Amino acid sequence: MALAHDEDDEDNYFSEKYLFLKAEVASWFDCLRILHSKDLEKRDFCHTEIGGEVAGSRYRWIVFISVLLQKALLCLKAPMAALGVAIELCLNYPAFNHRLLFNMFTGRLVKPDRTSAKFASMVGNIDKRWDLRRHYCGNKAAAFISIMASKLSYENESFARNIVTHHWQMEFIGFFRFWNDFQEARSTYATMLRDKNRIVIAFRGTEPFDADAWRTDVDVSWYDMPGAGKIHGGFMKALGLQKSAGWPKHAPPPPKSFAYYTLRERLKTLIHENGDAKFILTGHSLGGALAILFVGILAMHDEEFLLRRLEGVYTFGQPKVGNEQFGEYMKQKLKFYDIKFFRYVYCNDVVPRLPYDEKAFLFKHFGSCLYFNSCYKGQVLEDEADDNYFSLLYVVPKVLNAVYELIRGFILPWIKGEEYREGWFMRLFRLTALITPGLTNHFPLDYDNATRLQKPGLIQLN
Repeated sequence: MALAHDEDDEDNYFSEKYLFLKAEVASWFDCLRILHSKDLEKRDFCHTEIGGEVAGSRYRWIVFISVLLQKALLCLKAPMAALGVAIELCLNYPAFNHRLLFNMFTGRLVKPDRTSAKFASMVGNIDKRWDLRRHYCGNKAAAFISIMASKLSYENESFARNIVTHHWQMEFIGFFRFWNDFQEARSTYATMLRDKNRIVIAFRGTEPFDADAWRTDVDVSWYDMPGAGKIHGGFMKALGLQKSAGWPKHAPPPPKSFAYYTLRERLKTLIHENGDAKFILTGHSLGGALAILFVGILAMHDEEFLLRRLEGVYTFGQPKVGNEQFGEYMKQKLKFYDIKFFRYVYCNDVVPRLPYDEKAFLFKHFGSCLYFNSCYKGQVLEDEADDNYFSLLYVVPKVLNAVYELIRGFILPWIKGEEYREGWFMRLFRLTALITPGLTNHFPLDYDNATRLQKPGLIQLN
């Protein structure tokens, strides 16, 4: 790949066409200048080699929104983290104090330990179901272990290890934290486990109070992978894209560890130990984007050994990861290596509709969509039903659907069983959906319900 800057430049970008935003070096005044500036490539916060494309008003407007949101998230990073810690501590006090009120009044209150096997994340408190074996059978087995592993990826290492080894009777291989070369932080996480001849890698999605993860989601940076098309740069950064080298086939030297290279080598080792082993990639939200892009980089590096052993990719609430050219590239590779790709979308979940499909960036989904309505009835579509999703006329139907989902939470346990009973915390979020419909639909709980209730033949139709 050709370098776009001089060798002594701090950030030696590597692709002939790219747009990388560095919101941390942009001032608030720079945000305003984006709207009327036709030379963004000369700004410190905007690295690009696409010239005139950035000059268009539509393009500059999207860059403005992205940088503005990232600047706001940088300012809110500390208070968001503090609020998240406070909420999770409050939610976990009952687990650490069997007689909570008694302990409060007698001064024996035990403060929750965030590294403990009893400490659950916000995702874990919203959906406390960790039963696996009841649904882990038939052609739904891979889908069910995928959604459960995706949920588990949000938890701490001790919690995850306890669930995998003692509840699921599987082998816990590891809990991994990876380096992001652009944010200079360990902001990408994955959990790996094994059951007989099946290895599962689950990438963590966007945590509610993790500003860096949200920055990744709203970052409209992109990178043109030679021969494959335009790919979402924020997700590529999280997976292991390097500032000075791009995607070299061989891993960079320690101490930095990148998600793609570390997991790729660990997979090779495990499969060499058991020649019959296959693996699954999965993730919810941002984790789903990383799962399918992991396949894209394997294909770019011609990693046939691993691609032939990839059983399937299961994503839940996954955002768009590239343009139409990248989608065609991926469909060819998935077909050639006979890899199944299942992209689950629940009802009005806003994240699969992002980035917004418009003329400037042209992000497109690829592969069939397993779409579930608010009754958890699934169907296979070429794309999720979102023709009028961002129209003001569609707000009323979404609010009415949120009202139905609130009522459904009380009715579903009577129809389907106690495992579908929602806690008070989830019901609180159902109420907020009356104001912000679409956000609550993104929680893993609805994807778990959809997977449990889906008809066995639905996956076979894909």
